[in-house]
Amino acid sequence: MIKNIKWLFLVSLTFVACNNDDEVTTVPNSSDGLPLTAGTADFTKYVALGNSLTAGFSDNALFIEGQKGSYTNILAQQFAQVGGGEFKIPFMNDNVGGLLFGGMQIQGARLYFNGTAPVPVTGTPTTEVTTKLTGAFNNLGVPGAKSYHLLAAGYGNPAGVPLGQANPYYARFASSATAKVVDDATAQNPTFFSLWIGNNDVLGYATSGGTGVNRTGNPNVAAYGANDITDPTAFAGVYNTLVTNLTANGAKGVVANIPYVTSVPFFTTVKFNAATLSAAQAAALNSGYAPYNGGLQLAKNAGLITEQERVERTITFAAGPNALVIVDEYLTNLSGLSLPSYRQATAADYVLLSSGGVSAQAHLQAGNGTQFPLADKWVLSKGETAEVKTATDAYNATISSIATAKGLAFVDANAALVQVAGAGISNGGFTVTSAFVTGGGFSLDGVHPSPRGYALIANKFLQAINSKFGSNFKDVNFGNYRILFPANPANF
Repeated sequence: MIKNIKWLFLVSLTFVACNNDDEVTTVPNSSDGLPLTAGTADFTKYVALGNSLTAGFSDNALFIEGQKGSYTNILAQQFAQVGGGEFKIPFMNDNVGGLLFGGMQIQGARLYFNGTAPVPVTGTPTTEVTTKLTGAFNNLGVPGAKSYHLLAAGYGNPAGVPLGQANPYYARFASSATAKVVDDATAQNPTFFSLWIGNNDVLGYATSGGTGVNRTGNPNVAAYGANDITDPTAFAGVYNTLVTNLTANGAKGVVANIPYVTSVPFFTTVKFNAATLSAAQAAALNSGYAPYNGGLQLAKNAGLITEQERVERTITFAAGPNALVIVDEYLTNLSGLSLPSYRQATAADYVLLSSGGVSAQAHLQAGNGTQFPLADKWVLSKGETAEVKTATDAYNATISSIATAKGLAFVDANAALVQVAGAGISNGGFTVTSAFVTGGGFSLDGVHPSPRGYALIANKFLQAINSKFGSNFKDVNFGNYRILFPANPANF
């Protein structure tokens, strides 16, 4: 009996040993259940270059909690698990947002949703541009920066801020008055970098309703205005220089392309047919536009416009939803007949969420778009949209090509934002869409992401890094990131 018990004991030990050998331990914080690894990347010194998106701009301002929630800070937190070092951020002074220059406010406070509309929070900004931050910073995101600004000496010179020759955000933390953003990055000898730049090279033109100039064919960036579209050839040269500098000492990195502006709620919230009219209102408007429509017929009869353009420009209203009346500079100039360039919008036109600080809702309620045509600054017309898309496609071809040539991870941010604008992207039981206020993906300015939107972007960067360098970072959970910030910072 004792011998049998001993035999059974030995068999049980053998069984346990076999089980232990075959057992697979799952690691919960990796994408594949295996121990976390950086793969072939080295995250010891990570620097991030870009614009407001990189900085963590949200709700029309830069503020501390927004900076903490930037996609770059989320990345740095993940990198820290595999040897990533400190990620220093040039923090603002408060959670009000806004900037002071010499005590005068030059940038407004952040927005919050009061249950009806986005409005500024109460409080005065305390971040003074002329109060210099010292030390090297890993997050080199500069709100407002275009591609070529990252190569511009003096872009952070405080003396140039009042003249519009320098950037107030960069002026706070630039290493010197003559520094370049890219040089402040390479001086840190990074082992890994992220670069997401180029959005502003078309965004100013788009958000101003195309009031800038399309500079295609003019590579002289020194002549550009704030709302101009950057020449794609100039962009390609700048981008190649940036990446060449960043990789000169063997650093690896990740880059992202430029989303179409028509994926963000600033352009998609207000519909082209937003004028809902009664039968009496429609009849009164038809009477008011009758002379204009008659003039179009005369112009067509005189051979000045085609029948197709006459039909396109004819303005008619009916009871119910109606297309808004807009000014379109692409139409044939009929000023010789005292006929303005009016037509009604179509689904190919994008009415802006706001312009010059005025909300579209208030603007339309005042009769604009019906009694009074929407000015150019309120609409990104189909012709202007095409210009923006052509430039964006050219930038993205450059980014993709250089990423391949330099062995960088590549994020198709454009495809991701198209998906967000469609069915949305789900994670952790939450679906992020581009619906204004309620969709979770965008903040109250309609352009910059919400905290949850930045988490989505961080995941796209992590996935690209995993794919290129063999790391296995797990996506962050959307549920850990809020949609909107409350009015009171005490409730953050």
